Amino acid sequence: MERFVAAAPLGAGSRRVYRIALTTWAWPLVDKAPPVGEERRGAVPPAVPLALLDAPHTGRRLRDAFVRRADAVGARTANRELSILAAALNWWRGQGWLETDPIAGVNRLPASAARPPGPRLDAQQTRAVLGLPVPLREKALWHLLHESGATIDRVLALDIDDLDLAGRRTRGRAPLHWGDGAAALLPLLTLGRLDGPLFATGRGRLSYRRAAEVFTAATRPLDPRGRGWTLRGLAPAGRG
Repeated sequence: MERFVAAAPLGAGSRRVYRIALTTWAWPLVDKAPPVGEERRGAVPPAVPLALLDAPHTGRRLRDAFVRRADAVGARTANRELSILAAALNWWRGQGWLETDPIAGVNRLPASAARPPGPRLDAQQTRAVLGLPVPLREKALWHLLHESGATIDRVLALDIDDLDLAGRRTRGRAPLHWGDGAAALLPLLTLGRLDGPLFATGRGRLSYRRAAEVFTAATRPLDPRGRGWTLRGLAPAGRG
């Protein structure tokens, strides 16, 4: 990986992105899910021999991993990571280190494609998710998504001054409404803040990708498959 990145005509920022993407692909090569959310910080990637990319089962693993990745972070991010892997594979084959193309059957998704909805969580699963001991930001976000039935993009786009906390609604046309859970959490989340993104990070507005990764990581212990669930599963029946 380092030889490919060093040989590519990239700036320092792009080299970092390429390393992160290629490291993410290392996990499914050994049939493991990449760590997400807080688990990703400091996680040591598996040591993967390059020859494993020529193994008969590798193509299937990478196809499955691409589907799961697109489900978790959206088509745009998954496509970018697939393109980075394709560039690395081409370079490695050019060096004579590989013979096959394990992603030959993996097709890019339309960048504008809707994210796959994922399985709808039933009432018991939803209660388990909303009861998880997670930071206030995540707990408020999950309650608001479930109680309002709004799309994830719309909720993440909210600013603090969009809220009518006393009325349990947003201001303006087509307001969102929420119930007891979000009503108890949102005042705590906005305490001492008058404006800016409702759901924020140290660098600005919380992104869909980050929110999805955190949710998947947090719900992995609840998922019988051990993969974690998607944020869209929180939408009440008939919504989302």
